[in-house]
Amino acid sequence: MTLKIDRRQLLQTGLLGLGALATPGAAQLMTARGFTHDVASGEPSADSVLLWTRYAGNDAATRLGVEIAEDAEFGRVVSRGEAIARAARDHCAKVTLDGLDPGRRYFYRFRAPDGSFSPVGRTKTLPEGEVDRFAMAVFSCSNMPFGWFNGYAHAAARDDIDLVVHTGDYLYEYPVGNYPGPEQAVAGRDIAPDHEIVALADYWLRYSSYRADPDLQAVHRNFPMIARWDDHEIANNPWRDGAQNHQEDEGLWEARKRAAMRAYHDWMPVSDAPWDNYQIGNLATIFVPETRLLGRDRELDYAVAQLTGSMQAGLENFRDGAWSDPSRTILGGPQEAWLFDGLADSTARGTRWQVLAQQVIMGRSYFPTTIAEQLAAAAPDSIRQRLQLVQAASQAGLPINLDAWDGYPAARDRLLAAVLEADANLVVLSGDSHNGWAFDLHHGDDVAAGVEFAGHSVTSPGYESFLGQVPPDAMAAGLVAASPDMRWCDTSGRGYMTVTLTPDEARGEWLFVDTIRERSTTIARRHSMTAAHGARMVGG
Repeated sequence: MTLKIDRRQLLQTGLLGLGALATPGAAQLMTARGFTHDVASGEPSADSVLLWTRYAGNDAATRLGVEIAEDAEFGRVVSRGEAIARAARDHCAKVTLDGLDPGRRYFYRFRAPDGSFSPVGRTKTLPEGEVDRFAMAVFSCSNMPFGWFNGYAHAAARDDIDLVVHTGDYLYEYPVGNYPGPEQAVAGRDIAPDHEIVALADYWLRYSSYRADPDLQAVHRNFPMIARWDDHEIANNPWRDGAQNHQEDEGLWEARKRAAMRAYHDWMPVSDAPWDNYQIGNLATIFVPETRLLGRDRELDYAVAQLTGSMQAGLENFRDGAWSDPSRTILGGPQEAWLFDGLADSTARGTRWQVLAQQVIMGRSYFPTTIAEQLAAAAPDSIRQRLQLVQAASQAGLPINLDAWDGYPAARDRLLAAVLEADANLVVLSGDSHNGWAFDLHHGDDVAAGVEFAGHSVTSPGYESFLGQVPPDAMAAGLVAASPDMRWCDTSGRGYMTVTLTPDEARGEWLFVDTIRERSTTIARRHSMTAAHGARMVGG
């Protein structure tokens, strides 16, 4: 089978990689017909929801019927519509149907021209008015070759989840054999294409291989999702004009960025809005910003910083200069204005919680100097120099991760100032780091502005993978001791997080699966933290 798109045109624009269709194992994905990848829903409101499927027919475009019902047998259909599966969109089809009741569970399906039906999906609209409880499952960082998506599997079987939030790294761009290496990869977790994804057809095929996973399909089939990309849906550590993992021989950055964004919009149950918000009755406003491609300035890097004089003096100059630059941004001016106005509007309407579901850690994190010293003593010279730099940075009051909000402190200060001005009750949800965290968020040193619940990864490895010589409990204790805003962390477990809101409390719960090396839905351990409404700090 060949893709039914203008191949010559895509080659001329640099979007289609010739190697994408030659991957062993890709043929089965590319030749499947009919409803190939189950169904999904997203972008819920009080009276509408977006529905997604993929249908590969014999024509460039296939018109599909869509219906939503109150029952799984479709005896009480309440809304109908049409969606077109186009080859130019990798046969993906999306449609938003309205006329629904708020806070209600519905069933939906697609119908092909030959009379065949897709699997039946289950979705739910957002509530209106007084809301006593709303529960979200929060996922991030699902690198398929590292293991089975057991966190997805566990959540998919639950009946107490209202909405799924994916904060990014839904898939990874790397070639086979690179993150994970062959010794870390789990048998049967094959991805296509086998090379790094750069062109449109590459991204399409990588989504196709991920979405063939039955546990990921089950989460999409059972719950509506709101989502935003992080970095690996495009390339590692991008900003608006480039990325750490994009080289000149891979073509124009803008072409790759456009291809990645298009593939994401084709394959995910999302709208084309660059950022958006969702109203949960009078209980919460959920804001979903974009922190990677549209407004972000280039990440700073200690290793390439111009350090003058001693290392310590140079880091202090870096801290007071480039790192503190008030013009640096992670959101960009237009998005900052949208978010700040939205926070003020949410509180003016009497909404209890303002939730920021975004990609990277916002809380301030510092590396423990004692652990850096211990590691440096036994490390080879190249690693010892890096650890000495990390140690000196911590002593200068500089954070661990310049790719997170810690690398954009002026932008974080502007946001938290807007939170305080709006008198908001802020709960930040984050992913990206692969580890679980809870933070108090302070404007300045001591003004409480909100809390952060940051979720651990579905499969991607955390601190235990590159600092395995430090016991996880010791690593966590050291990080908490070194970081005054950090209330708790876990640096070794995989799984997912839930966040449950009531009028009086926000509760984060981290669920850790027992393994990702084989399929299992056993939860080995849990941890929960709460924040009382009005306290703007984690209570325990």
